[in-house]
Amino acid sequence: MTRLLALLTLLIGCTMHAHGDEGMWLFNEPPRTQLKTKYQVELSYKWLDHAMKANVRFNSGGSGSFVSKDGLIVTNHHIAADALQKLSTKDRDLFALGFLARKQADELKCPDLELNVLQKIDDVTDKVNDAVKAEMKSAEAAAARRKIMTEIEAEASKTGLRADVVTLYQGGAYHLYQYRKYTDVRLVFAPEASIAAFGGDVDNFEFPRHGLDVSFFRAYEDGKPAMVQHFFPWNAAGPKENELVFVTGHPGTTNRLETLAKLTHRRDITLPYTLNRLRSLEAALTQYGDVGPEQRRQAATNLHSVANARKASSGQLQGLLDPKIIDAKVNIELSMHPLARGPSNDFTGNPAVIRVADAQKALRVFEKEYQLVETGHAFYSDLFTIARHCVRLNEELRKPTTDRLREYRDSNLASLKFGLYSPAPIEKDLERAKLRASLTFMAETLGGDHPLVTQILGGKNPSQRADELVNSTLYDVATRKDLAEGDAKAIADSIDPLIVLARTVDAEARKLRIRYETEVEEVERQAYAEIAKQKFAIVGKTFAPDATFTLRIAYGTVKGYEVDGKQLPFHTTIASAFQRAEEMKNREPYELPATWLKKKDSLKMATPFNFVSTADTIGGNSGSPVLNAKGELVGINFDRNRHGLVRNFVYTDVQARHIAVHTGVVIEALKTVYEAKELLEELGAM
Repeated sequence: MTRLLALLTLLIGCTMHAHGDEGMWLFNEPPRTQLKTKYQVELSYKWLDHAMKANVRFNSGGSGSFVSKDGLIVTNHHIAADALQKLSTKDRDLFALGFLARKQADELKCPDLELNVLQKIDDVTDKVNDAVKAEMKSAEAAAARRKIMTEIEAEASKTGLRADVVTLYQGGAYHLYQYRKYTDVRLVFAPEASIAAFGGDVDNFEFPRHGLDVSFFRAYEDGKPAMVQHFFPWNAAGPKENELVFVTGHPGTTNRLETLAKLTHRRDITLPYTLNRLRSLEAALTQYGDVGPEQRRQAATNLHSVANARKASSGQLQGLLDPKIIDAKVNIELSMHPLARGPSNDFTGNPAVIRVADAQKALRVFEKEYQLVETGHAFYSDLFTIARHCVRLNEELRKPTTDRLREYRDSNLASLKFGLYSPAPIEKDLERAKLRASLTFMAETLGGDHPLVTQILGGKNPSQRADELVNSTLYDVATRKDLAEGDAKAIADSIDPLIVLARTVDAEARKLRIRYETEVEEVERQAYAEIAKQKFAIVGKTFAPDATFTLRIAYGTVKGYEVDGKQLPFHTTIASAFQRAEEMKNREPYELPATWLKKKDSLKMATPFNFVSTADTIGGNSGSPVLNAKGELVGINFDRNRHGLVRNFVYTDVQARHIAVHTGVVIEALKTVYEAKELLEELGAM
């Protein structure tokens, strides 16, 4: 048995130990050994605490960081896009043309942007696990787990901080994250979309790049700029080649610790479904935008989001179609089989791995219905999302917080209502086009005679049904509040077409959700908890948990890479941006703004523009600060290259890189192109 365990340690260690600069590490469990061994760098508690409290999570999706004591925040332009769209009008397109507040009085208040700043992390794994008893059935276990997580959050929320219990290692650990919230957030600066996303979809996930993908916001408290103790000093010199850098941000989702059965299910079922859906939405949004300039403005942020997701999902599918990735996962699971004895007292396999496989078999039966009706893929619509929240909030608020659906627990209500009652405009024609596309996709996926399709379409085709649904009263914020927080009769008597639809499908949607939570989610959590224990017993916590849109720290070195025999440098320059525009005859998506063309002779052409490093990032890291060892800001992460799309499932640094905006080009642009003296002074760059 000793020889067997030694062999297992070797096998699992070879396949599970972090390779290269792998890992999106927890701030309370940083990679101290790896950094000290490879780079002779030690991260102090003070460094980590400061970085934690200087990082910002955008609840619209993405990351950012404080860069001045007066609450100034830097993030990506594409993270700012949602706010830019909502602040724009037909006559003032901030997304396309940019914005600069030359004094604080000119800063624009965002209608529904919430920022979270992490203050504290506590390990609550034992509390959560102790609430789930071995004799419980799956439904009972799911309810017990949900209840204890809500109770922990409710107790923590008494401090006034936002509290979230986060599932780590797919169920191997549970940590309580507590955040300070900012809901008065104002736009300070955004460049033109054409320079922020120079190269457009063609260059998305590619390198070399030349994107000024940055924007600045300011957090306010009590009507005044927030005074913050923790912020990153701006280092305009940026990083040197081969320098160690850190990326601290909120990576969204990775799947590296999932079993072979889970990954093959993603490859064969989930990702093809997802790609079909995204392609249909992308076509519909493109067609809508082609109607005219105003329609194009309205659809811009939705189209960018969908196109980006489509390209990312395509890259993930390509990764899972690579036999090397599947073979690596096979080797991990084969190496773990002897850790559990089979019913005949021989080593027939790992029961936990088998339970995950069984969960995929269960999911296969109803996944499409679940995604379409409960997740909402049949209803790609801001208005329907509002209608569903009104219907469910009205019902859920009558229950104790521990018995509610998770999104309606007391600790999350303020954030949910902040978004639900947003005064941001909703475009009726765009909603119609989105609903028409998603309802059509539902019918194509399930078939026209499927009971859910006939129920949802109500005897009409998708186009006719969309026309009917957008004639809603939910554009009005006061109406939403009356429905969501009124008595039950308000919902029951409503004849609003979207409320009626949300009310009609709610019973079936809840059934699908319960089925998913009990037959899939809870089964997987218990199985992955056992798998995590097995791994911890052999190699300890020498590997990071999968990403969960919570704060992580990654590290790597700034260096170029080779593609098709050509060595790419680690950074581009302003000069190469102008060269690229000239090569493409300054046509979209390689059209430099007039402001840049006008200042060409004044710009310092050697200024670095974008750079790459080996640090481990994923979607959600957009806007993350890139720091040097001193904790100074040297870049703003905004993308991965196409070789890095496989990082959802496996880390590689052979060609995979994350891409960041160099701090030097931000200063040069603010100084020479935009003449933003006040902003430069605040950054200490004058």
